[in-house]
Amino acid sequence: MATSCQFSSPRQPCKWVKGKIVGSGSHGTVHLAINKVTGELFVAKCAHSGVASESLDDEAKILESLDSPYIVQCIGKDWLKGSDGEAILNVFMQYMAGGSLSDMAEKFGGELDEEVILLYIKQILYGLKYLHENGIVHCDLKCKNVLLGLSGNIKLADFGCSVRLKDLERNGKLAYSWPSVGRTPLWMAPEVLRKEGLDFASDIWSLGCTVIEMATGRPPWSYKASNPMAAVLNIACSNQRPKFPIHVSEEGMDFLAKCLERNPESRWTAEELLDHPFITGKSQKKYACSPASVLDIGIYEDDYDSDESESSDEHLHWNPFSTKNWSKRTIITMKQQG
Repeated sequence: MATSCQFSSPRQPCKWVKGKIVGSGSHGTVHLAINKVTGELFVAKCAHSGVASESLDDEAKILESLDSPYIVQCIGKDWLKGSDGEAILNVFMQYMAGGSLSDMAEKFGGELDEEVILLYIKQILYGLKYLHENGIVHCDLKCKNVLLGLSGNIKLADFGCSVRLKDLERNGKLAYSWPSVGRTPLWMAPEVLRKEGLDFASDIWSLGCTVIEMATGRPPWSYKASNPMAAVLNIACSNQRPKFPIHVSEEGMDFLAKCLERNPESRWTAEELLDHPFITGKSQKKYACSPASVLDIGIYEDDYDSDESESSDEHLHWNPFSTKNWSKRTIITMKQQG
């Protein structure tokens, strides 16, 4: 169906045709679209209702204020009158032909190689660094909300849950601390689930969960996902972190540990993580993930392929002097260290 915009700018199409649905966002469906004048492909995010339109407009305003190669671009928007007379919003965004990282990983067997993960993480970090420097918390970082171009370029997308910290201060932090419907609890930081507030560190926790998702092809905490409420309580109130995939390198393990610190004040920032040896490729002894003593071995958890059942308190009561708690990687590392 051809549509004409009610208003236009040099960046947005004046006449366009809505195509098939290619995804869904926090506030509506995402359609492939074509500019009837230039033939250019783009996507149109279409709200379902007046309420959704208001939220989608907030997302568009955030995107319109950003200009980064690591953030999906908003190229315009238009308001149309719905069948019930409500004003319905369409927001136009650049088309990323590779789809989401979630879609791409599924096409390649679910799990991604560490070399590929590293390429994507670095670009995600640049995107997060830019957002945080501009006072914005993404709030819903996961593979589904990271888009891939044909040349391997990465862009963060779906800002429907994003907030500016100055808005938190103006309206009260508690109003934003509990997740909205669009956010995904298994990727959320413990302090957010505990209603203690929202900050840039919340995105860093979600980044660690996204790395686990890329490395395993499964959501973080997937071994507890059969009982969602129990999983949420475990994230919020226990001392645990999601299982680290055992096939990740030592630098990758340490990178995850820096992202998934339960204390948000101890998490590294996006800028600091860009200088981590896992990202730079420069191995430094002080970042080594090898245990300094047997008490540090707990970071090496069982692989995702284990079928053993575990209680929520299992990792709080393990015996550090029993070799059954040592992973193969730990034993080899300790032998090498003599």
